[in-house]
Amino acid sequence: MTSTAINPPRDPNTLSNYNNFRTTHTTAHFEIDFEQKCLKGNVILKLTSIANAETKDILLDTSHLDVKHVALKGEVLSKWELLPIFEPYGSALKISVEKEPEKGQHLELDIQVETTEKGIALQWLSPAQTSNKKHPYMFSQCQTIRARSVFPCQDTPDVKSTFDFNIRSPLPVIASGLPTGVHDHQPGKNGGPSTSLYTFKQDIPIPAYLFALASGDIAAAPIGPRSTVATGPDELKDSKWELEADTERYIQTAEKLVYPYAWGTYNVLILPPSFPYGGMENPVYTFATPTIVSGDRQNVDVIAHELSHSWSGNLVSNASWEHFWLNEGWTTYLERRIQAAIHGEPHRDFSAIIGWKALADSVDRFGKEHEFTKLVIDLKGKDPDDAFSSVPYEKGSHFLLSLEKLLGKERWDPFIPHYFTKFKGKSLDSYDFKATVLEYFGKDQEASKLLKNNVDWDRWFYGPGLPPKPDFDTSMVDVCYDLADKWKSYNPDDRTSSFQPKKKDIETLSANQVVVFLERIQDFEPPLSKQTVHAMGEIYGFSSSKNVEIVARFLTVGLIAKDPEVLAPTCELLGRTGRLKFVRPL
Repeated sequence: MTSTAINPPRDPNTLSNYNNFRTTHTTAHFEIDFEQKCLKGNVILKLTSIANAETKDILLDTSHLDVKHVALKGEVLSKWELLPIFEPYGSALKISVEKEPEKGQHLELDIQVETTEKGIALQWLSPAQTSNKKHPYMFSQCQTIRARSVFPCQDTPDVKSTFDFNIRSPLPVIASGLPTGVHDHQPGKNGGPSTSLYTFKQDIPIPAYLFALASGDIAAAPIGPRSTVATGPDELKDSKWELEADTERYIQTAEKLVYPYAWGTYNVLILPPSFPYGGMENPVYTFATPTIVSGDRQNVDVIAHELSHSWSGNLVSNASWEHFWLNEGWTTYLERRIQAAIHGEPHRDFSAIIGWKALADSVDRFGKEHEFTKLVIDLKGKDPDDAFSSVPYEKGSHFLLSLEKLLGKERWDPFIPHYFTKFKGKSLDSYDFKATVLEYFGKDQEASKLLKNNVDWDRWFYGPGLPPKPDFDTSMVDVCYDLADKWKSYNPDDRTSSFQPKKKDIETLSANQVVVFLERIQDFEPPLSKQTVHAMGEIYGFSSSKNVEIVARFLTVGLIAKDPEVLAPTCELLGRTGRLKFVRPL
């Protein structure tokens, strides 16, 4: 009996032995079965041995998958097994080959597989759960360690492979690759719907968590010279209007900060309302919440964030979820640089102030000494999703902002394309980042001295709680707080008060400024009276707003005031959106 050689990986959240074998290409052949709510088919994994004849055993991540058989070079293997479940990581698929592969040797595994209802990466919607209620819908969400419930893989951001997608479905398909055609239309079987084969190619290596599929009643329209929006036919006109003014401008601004966009086209899929996140940065097609379509183009900052992932996260990836800030901190930083370039520096600081509040709320929720309030966290034996919060986004972006302010933009800005070039197509951890910063600025004596005397790397990486608070330009926030404070003493029955609210109070405020105004009011002690909340909703039109960001905050104000009139609209909103950002507080 041979033993499996284990080379300790950088990622503690995978069961694969990816330091012995490395996936270089993945081909996914799947049929989407809406009736059985599963994917059926096979995946072909091309692997390279990166160790020299150390083991006969290949270990792959799986979770609640029905593995039918495994073949190597077309010959069905008998020596494979699913090892006992080791939660939260699932079951390792152990495949034994006859001889220990030499370093550099290539292997091609063909694994027949079917997803099961216990897998957590796929969401299946009945026609009744879609907007026009005509067809079913499915979409995937593989971040962080969910790809293993779709197909056996090395489910770690430390491994990247190119992909081919061959997906058969009765309804249009979108995937995280460039489309290469619709082929081989086949009539339905036993009264079922006819199907077509939708093919896609992703020639840029990506980690398994960026594998993405969606299929449903999907229509598309252009929103720029290299961008498309896809969504339900009834929502297409509004979605196109919402995104067409800003998308190309965002891309061009990001390209000036980093370097040219690498993925061919940048597109947005507006998902059904049950999608729980603001957006997911799947390559080629960002998956986005329908709540960004608000009729006022005020919530498209989500797109600036997800677009920034085209460099940070997708091209240059954190090696493990313990270093998640390298994905999200950089992305939030780039998002705000885009805002500053387009709208001005005060908008950047305004967004950072909102982010600081989110960071403070996360630290309060975890506790200021909690492991998950650090930038570099310990996830051994833990589910990475349990650590999810604003900490990697905001603490990470504030770390990068502190480096920018310390060194000055003239020094810092050339480092940005250097960093994204050095690690393009690769994964890194925080120690790689530190070494790259010190190496890059090592030739600049003044910069080196500034870094040595002012950057406490250990405190930033391992210190829990809040980091030092920057000096923000508060001009855009001050007007929100001033208006909120006027409402604090307002009495709707007092016509002699110096403050008599009017619609024009908020006409010059952006939607995000209105959000800050309402969040300030949520913190009032004692809370506003029911009568005051009702007056606010009537005068400012919050009750009839299409902007869910505003409506959700206003309803929260009403619930705090125990206003029975907000109960019905709160239930209605919860019934039409699954975005956790709104569902949890309400």
